[in-house]
Amino acid sequence: MRPTLDHESAATLLERYAAARADHDGDGLTALHTEDAESVEDPFEPPLVGHNAIRRALLDAAELEEQVEFVFERHWVVAPTILAPWHASYVDRDSRARVRMAGFATFEIAADGRISRARFWSNRAETPAG
Repeated sequence: MRPTLDHESAATLLERYAAARADHDGDGLTALHTEDAESVEDPFEPPLVGHNAIRRALLDAAELEEQVEFVFERHWVVAPTILAPWHASYVDRDSRARVRMAGFATFEIAADGRISRARFWSNRAETPAG
């Protein structure tokens, strides 16, 4: 039986995603995805496929980012898809610049309630340190 994807369950999944992303929690983030999930971080780049690729991207981000905030502003559910605008910010460890991002994400949810495909579109702005 397919789990019900409603506004509340989508909110819970997005809260867990945002927390795992902000905390660089690889176990938490991959637990939200199917084993063969695809995540498209940039529409002009190939997707990350599977837990190992998703975890690697998060570990790479952890090396560059500190003081991370990640927030989904609101969301809509058109089962089995969640649509959500988001914003994030972090301090670049090397340059100390504040990086701000805003964008839109879609999540396709598998029968087991986990993410099978995520797509992100974003804009990025950087404020130099000082």
